[in-house]
Order: sequence, then structure tokens, then C-alpha cells
Amino acid sequence: AVPSLDLSSKGLGPGSAAVVAAGVSVNGVLTSLDLRGNEICGIDEDGDGEYDASGIVALADALKVNAVLTNLDLTDCGIGVEGAKAIGSALAINGVLTDLNLWDN
Repeated sequence: AVPSLDLSSKGLGPGSAAVVAAGVSVNGVLTSLDLRGNEICGIDEDGDGEYDASGIVALADALKVNAVLTNLDLTDCGIGVEGAKAIGSALAINGVLTDLNLWDN
């Protein structure tokens, strides 16, 4: 079992984020997930691309049912307003996430 997963700067887009989210929703071991520097909403660091909230919404939905993830880094992922709202909604339900980094979004 892997308690920590570093997927930072791997070129993950919305579809990949949704796949990661599917794993997070059923994983009972992973406590730390690093997704920083990915285009999980389809927007690159220059603001180019087409916004797609499906990945971040899937991740937020996974946080609503995950009971072990305590650390999530979404630095520089371009989550946008819709993504931030989805994460905020998840935090209202999730009682275990203690460290969330949303810097540079």
C-alpha cells in the first residue's frame, strides 16, 4: 500500500484527474496526494486552453467520501472559480483533510 503519491507536473488533464479521483474515492490508505503543476482543468500556466471542471469536480466528489486523505496539493492547477466552489463544498463534508494547498490558482 502506498500512503503518499506524487503526480506533480505529470501533464495530467481533466480526464486523468477524474481517473485519480476514482482511485481516491475508494482508497483507504493514501494520506497524501500531490497534483501540483498539472492542467487538471485544461488551462495551462499561461492561461491558455479550454476550461473543463470535470476533473476537479470528480476530485471534490471523491473528497466527500474519502476518510483517510489528510494532505492535498493543488498548487498551480488552474482550478478556477467552479473548481474552488467544488472543493469548498467537499470540505464542508470531509472531516479528515487537514492540509490543502491551493496557491497560484
